[in-house]
Amino acid sequence: MNISYNDKTDLLYIRLDEKKQELINKRLTDEIVLDIGTDDKVVGIEILDASKHINLKELLPVNYVVA
Repeated sequence: MNISYNDKTDLLYIRLDEKKQELINKRLTDEIVLDIGTDDKVVGIEILDASKHINLKELLPVNYVVA
């Protein structure tokens, strides 16, 4: 599992499966998008406006991306 956060876009991405595969995006809400991979499994979770929904200081480890 890999967790990354982009502070400029306030986007948190949680990747559950690192295997390269084709993904389909499924929007659950205005702020949450799921990446669906092989066998209809969730392989990634994208959270927009993440700092409004999650206490980012409690997530470890987090890779901060400077864009």
